[in-house]
Amino acid sequence: MSTAETLASSGEVSTYIANHIGFIELERPKALNALSTGMIRAMHAALDTWREDPGVLAVVVCSQHPRAFCAGGDIRFLYETFQRGDEAARDTFFIEEYRLNHAIFTYPKPYIALMNGVVMGGGMGISQGAHRTGGLRVVTNSTRLAMPETRIGLFPDVGAGWFLARTPGALGRYLAVTGETIAAADALYAGLADAYIDDAALPALVDTLRSEVFERGADAVACVEHETAAHKVVPTPDTSPLADTRAFIDRHFALPDVTQILASLEAESGCEAAEWAEQIVGVMRERSPLSMAVSLEVVTRAEGAMAEVLRRDLDLTRTSFAHGDVVEGIRARIIDKDNAPRWRFARIEDVRAADVAQMFESPWPAAEHPLADLQG
Repeated sequence: MSTAETLASSGEVSTYIANHIGFIELERPKALNALSTGMIRAMHAALDTWREDPGVLAVVVCSQHPRAFCAGGDIRFLYETFQRGDEAARDTFFIEEYRLNHAIFTYPKPYIALMNGVVMGGGMGISQGAHRTGGLRVVTNSTRLAMPETRIGLFPDVGAGWFLARTPGALGRYLAVTGETIAAADALYAGLADAYIDDAALPALVDTLRSEVFERGADAVACVEHETAAHKVVPTPDTSPLADTRAFIDRHFALPDVTQILASLEAESGCEAAEWAEQIVGVMRERSPLSMAVSLEVVTRAEGAMAEVLRRDLDLTRTSFAHGDVVEGIRARIIDKDNAPRWRFARIEDVRAADVAQMFESPWPAAEHPLADLQG
């Protein structure tokens, strides 16, 4: 095998083997590496090729762009599919994206995600699964991580609900509902990252992965662990903003529904968390009420297998475009940028349990679900 064997280069993603490591490099900088259907297919094809290849010991996914690892899925594309009535193209995007997420989550070789810059939405879907493969999720001083979907009337998809449900206390519920962005120390504290390295040291880390001698995938992981051990994140995880507000987050976001959470936050006036609570109330009043309620339920229901979570995510994409706020949210935030979305429900207090339950109804019989074959 040559030192570097290129499998594919679409202009948006390159996949190649170097030093017995499969590299996936995201190369769509103008869109902050937002995932297109073509990028998803190229990544999945490479993973399938490397799965049984004894010459590939581990996989590394990274970005060639300093501003972003991956800002999510191609939201404009999804909006355009709605405008032209192309449900099939939209379904195809989500089905293939979620199949990729599942392939990463169940991958038999260590998968290492180098998560610099913006890591949001779909970027979480192609990185969080590393934790289940014996690999690593590496964050940097530029990392800005979020599932900000409630801002555009969507919900934390790509299987992120599974990971959010397994964060300490009510952190996952808080992150899902508010869509708040967190940095490296927060991510480590929440269990959404495994190691930290300075951005300036990333190129040297990749060079080391290209040159060290590895006999097993675990050796490549140990190499990354060794290289990152010398780097200390500031603030430390246990003094991060999430850690500092953890008691307040748990107090409010452990409540059973968003209406009670909001009322509890509004009752904080005059208490020690009053300023923080007021800020979070302001955030929530800007989000889609229906999406916040759905997002909380996504985390609540994510106790089962990842395959179940991804099937539910696909159901919700259908209902979100048919009955939810996502089209209006994308219009207001991304297309027209007037930041004045007209949500289906004006206030969270207006959303009924039946409205939320309707969003979780699958349009497919169980045996005919496009993701019915996923296991684990």
